[in-house]
Amino acid sequence: MYNSSSARSVYKIIVLYIGAVIGAGFASGQEIMQFFIIYGSRGLWGIVLATALFSYLGAVVMLLAAQLRSTGYNDIYRKIMGNIPGRLMDCLSLIMLPSGLVVMLAGGGAVFSEHLGLPGLWGTLLVAAVTMFVISRGLQGVVSVNSILVPLKVIVILLICVISLIYTGRLADDWTAGEMFSGYRGGWAWSALLYVSYNMVVPVAVLSSLGKTINPGEGVLGGLLGGLALGAVAGVVVVTGICFYPAITRYEVPLLYMAGSLGTVVKTGLGALIWLAILTTAIADAHGFASRFAPSHTRHYRIIGIGTVLLAVPVSGFKFSMLVKVLYPLFGYAGLILLFALLFTLPVQFIRRKIIRKS
Repeated sequence: MYNSSSARSVYKIIVLYIGAVIGAGFASGQEIMQFFIIYGSRGLWGIVLATALFSYLGAVVMLLAAQLRSTGYNDIYRKIMGNIPGRLMDCLSLIMLPSGLVVMLAGGGAVFSEHLGLPGLWGTLLVAAVTMFVISRGLQGVVSVNSILVPLKVIVILLICVISLIYTGRLADDWTAGEMFSGYRGGWAWSALLYVSYNMVVPVAVLSSLGKTINPGEGVLGGLLGGLALGAVAGVVVVTGICFYPAITRYEVPLLYMAGSLGTVVKTGLGALIWLAILTTAIADAHGFASRFAPSHTRHYRIIGIGTVLLAVPVSGFKFSMLVKVLYPLFGYAGLILLFALLFTLPVQFIRRKIIRKS
């Protein structure tokens, strides 16, 4: 039986999980288009697979975090990979998390300049300032911000998709058009696998810091529900995107095209949404990195987190698209290593127990 305290713990896991995955690529519709929409109706099967993986992996991460009473991702890496591979993955994460922070700071500037018509430096500095403020409040600050911003992001994405379909009347007319290109591409399953692996490194870094604040039951439920929520939102975006295909492929921000007929206010709101998505990912990167070195309630955590943001600001002057092109392939390869380690950790533990009992 779950009381109000357990419900809050589960909600905390859900919002942190969603906040770490729904970044600028998701909120813009670009990620979902590249990984799912291009497969037409088969992309929906990809969403089903991705949802199952997100739910299973989220539950595994939270179960391990609760069992190990972890305060950072290194405890989980060592548990599922062993010493040497765990250290290698740790080194990759120590590169990826601050690199991701740099990309988010650059992205914040790009959204301000390209979508909101404001100086790009303002966007970068505002992301940096809010991130440092949140980190200064420790884990509670990270949870509080995500508790507000994540539901807001989800609601806005869903509203844009649903209103776009209703307003343009595309669902009834154009769903069959989506079927026309569904057979021209293969590999929707592999695409779904890559999408999940690409998006798991930051959530693991964030969720692993909750180990001392939740019990295994809360952790497993939160991970499962967080994965289901991610899949549901992505599924709505896929359905909407299929109905606007192939026109959306010509745009950097597919959701902006879908919302184009809804007026400039919606366009501006979507630009703000993408910026908020960047902000929550920047917070997740900084928190994941700082919690690797110190528990999130300590002074050392705050110093490391704020110092990392300050060091990242000058580097974020590089072009956003160039940073993505250089750094994101690294994220993908590291994510695959982590994905397979997480997938097999429970079966391996189960087999080991069986062998020990028999011996």
